[in-house]
Amino acid sequence: MNAAAKPARPPRPARTARPAAPPLPGFESLDRAHLEVLKVLVDFERLLTHVGENGPDGIARESAEHIQAFFNGPARAHHAEEESRIFPGLLAGGDAELVQHIKRLQQDHGWLEEDWIELSTQIEAIAHGYNWYDLNMLQHALPVFTELYREHIALEESLVYPAARRQMRDG
Repeated sequence: MNAAAKPARPPRPARTARPAAPPLPGFESLDRAHLEVLKVLVDFERLLTHVGENGPDGIARESAEHIQAFFNGPARAHHAEEESRIFPGLLAGGDAELVQHIKRLQQDHGWLEEDWIELSTQIEAIAHGYNWYDLNMLQHALPVFTELYREHIALEESLVYPAARRQMRDG
């Protein structure tokens, strides 16, 4: 039998449509979120300088709206993703030192939320052009918020995310 005489293969039946599979767990979005947090914290600092010099003008209102939207949305979603996707497997892994770091990060999430709730009312006032914000309070609270975020991100990126990557790769 020569190659030209091969029997024809019947066509494959069409595959039924189905919902898309969820994406594989990745760290790119988590890493991008950290970069965005750091950028927005710099924007926050610039906002306070601007408000001190110009009050809640149009530039300040626009910046405050962006900061408020970020910490109310993507920042909170980022923490929720870590709490549901990253932390549980590491807590169950049995590494006592890593468990302590995860518990610290969970506590940080609570403190960051508390700090944001306090800051957000002030930022909301600026976003709406009101003058009842407390610039002095913001100038004292923002460095605390910023430092906690920086320490938190450093711990996640230097220890926790690498451990989670290893666990996902090996598990």
